[in-house]
Amino acid sequence: MKCPFCAFAQDKVVDSRESKEADSIRRRRECERCGKRFTTYERIDEIPYMVIKKDGSRQKFDRQKVLTGLMHSCQKRPISMTKLQGIVDATEAYIVDSPERERSTNDIGQLIMTKLRELDTVAYIRFASVYRDFKDVGEFESELRALLTSQRKKQS
Repeated sequence: MKCPFCAFAQDKVVDSRESKEADSIRRRRECERCGKRFTTYERIDEIPYMVIKKDGSRQKFDRQKVLTGLMHSCQKRPISMTKLQGIVDATEAYIVDSPERERSTNDIGQLIMTKLRELDTVAYIRFASVYRDFKDVGEFESELRALLTSQRKKQS
């Protein structure tokens, strides 16, 4: 740490304590050359988890945004908030496990759809219709056919 008065690089810590908010450490330092004192703060350097949007832009991951989308999809469905929180937790864990600290919305959407498909097919279709941005009834119909086919295979 350089002294702000004489730019000397060596100092000693005179006093150290937690800040009032307990989110940083306040240190009183004394320059070994000029003897003047100054204060520094240490904080944890948090690198946010990012989501890569379809247009290539990056956005900070927002748990609440994912939960809100799930709640809309599951409206009037017999799905508990605990299960929705579980999907959000799994989604966040998926992003946290990424070595680059980021994932594409495509990967995240696929994960959420897989979880919803196991939980409730109506909620899955609702989520998929928004996520995949169906342009017409034909796209919606083909998704329903694929869902019905997979359910029939499970029943056989």
